[in-house]
Amino acid sequence: MAEVRAVLFDRDGTLVHDVPYNGDPALVAPVDTARPALDRLRAAGLGTGVVSNQSGIARGVLTPAQVDAVNARVEELLGPIGVWAWCPHGPDDGCACRKPAPGLVLDAAHRLGVAPEECAVIGDIAADVGAAAAAGARSVLVPTPVTRREEVEAAPLVARDLLHALDLLGCP
Repeated sequence: MAEVRAVLFDRDGTLVHDVPYNGDPALVAPVDTARPALDRLRAAGLGTGVVSNQSGIARGVLTPAQVDAVNARVEELLGPIGVWAWCPHGPDDGCACRKPAPGLVLDAAHRLGVAPEECAVIGDIAADVGAAAAAGARSVLVPTPVTRREEVEAAPLVARDLLHALDLLGCP
């Protein structure tokens, strides 16, 4: 198994508390371990990225500018993120980027200059784990109250928080 050179995070429910279809930067609230986890990765020289489905755009409840504004607020609160990759499509659009398809993970890996198998994806639902598997990356599930029990049971690695996820991945 290749050494982890980059960690890709889901945004909503993983790095920040989930606010459905959030287009308001003022509503961004990081989870407790997000800043320490990102700081740890940056200090170790590992790549960081966010891979996020943003179907609110396809549904007409969000604009790309709103997604960019929320992402900018995330960086303001958590520090620089190496790569942002997000899918604007809806569940029935048949795109190659919407998780659990591998497109976002492959794009982020390419833009970070690492092979997909050198990436790990950390997320809160099965789609995050599925996208990692489809791309050849590792994954860690960090369950939240919305994570279904069967998703937890099926995940290859399950962590109590983001720092524990990095420990499970062997990240410095």
